[in-house]
Amino acid sequence: MSSATATTPLLAIDDLAVHFSSGGGFLSAPKQTVYAVDGVSFSLAAGETLGLVGESGCGKSTLGRAILRLIEPTRGAIRFEGQDITRFSQSELRPLRRRMQIVFQDPYGSLNPRMTVRAAIGEAMRVHGLVKGPTQEQERVAALLARVGLREDAMSRYPHEFSGGQRQRIGIARALAVEPRFIVADEPVSALDVSIQAQIVNLLLDLQDELGLSYLFVAHDLKVVELMSHRIAVMYLGRIVELLPRQDLAARARHPYTLALQSAVPEVDPKKRKKRILLAGDVPSPIAPPPGCAFHPRCPIAEKGLCDRERPVLRELGPRHQIACHLAEKVAPGGAEHASD
Repeated sequence: MSSATATTPLLAIDDLAVHFSSGGGFLSAPKQTVYAVDGVSFSLAAGETLGLVGESGCGKSTLGRAILRLIEPTRGAIRFEGQDITRFSQSELRPLRRRMQIVFQDPYGSLNPRMTVRAAIGEAMRVHGLVKGPTQEQERVAALLARVGLREDAMSRYPHEFSGGQRQRIGIARALAVEPRFIVADEPVSALDVSIQAQIVNLLLDLQDELGLSYLFVAHDLKVVELMSHRIAVMYLGRIVELLPRQDLAARARHPYTLALQSAVPEVDPKKRKKRILLAGDVPSPIAPPPGCAFHPRCPIAEKGLCDRERPVLRELGPRHQIACHLAEKVAPGGAEHASD
């Protein structure tokens, strides 16, 4: 894994929010607001991977798409390579599309079934004027396929002729075709078998070392996120609740939600196994998030009159460690005790 630099961040997100309107049509329920992302801030250095983890529906994918302006943010700022792109028009964004790409979760649905692999990968090259003529395009597509572990004869075939892992490799090659600096990897391995997941993770790590790529790696599997990331951001109901270096996760994590996620990770070694933390209830609806700390209805240490009234801000708890919890200092670093055999 390449080391991230401590210079000016490649990407800086400040108080980003994405709110959707729901309902309000004829004979439908009254119009409501969905708080999909609700005030997220972080930065990403060149060559760094930030892992974004949380339960389904917490806003991870929405955040990734909003950063790329595939979804319009409600408020906040997105700075990429020093430019505030939050209000860029589509024509102003177009040159930046080369440097900001996405790898989608579904390798079955993200490729056009009517396009050959060569056409799918070469399309972006042509749009951005990166190739001169079909011969150069073919050479570049062949080189990209080789880089992601596929043979040249894949160019003439269609997506349905490939396995899920091969299709994801094609999706990665398509993202690389325009020579990006930053890639949102939106659950890129969750639809794949475990053995194939490892291959794709290793491929993404190798490409990062070779090309100096930065990733926002979105997943709900904490183990995969640990393998991929330099830092890990834990998200709950549209907000980041804890952010810390990957190597500190096991020993320094303090947010009760982070600790619950950790306790659910299977461990083969009984000495590393932790007691399972069972959370009460379900994730609240983003249409009606709880007042105060969004996690307080399920939190085992929540204090009435504080956690249910005051929204905690993301604050510094230690070196490169941020947390949004009123009671973080009362939680033992690393959380639950190891389970007995």
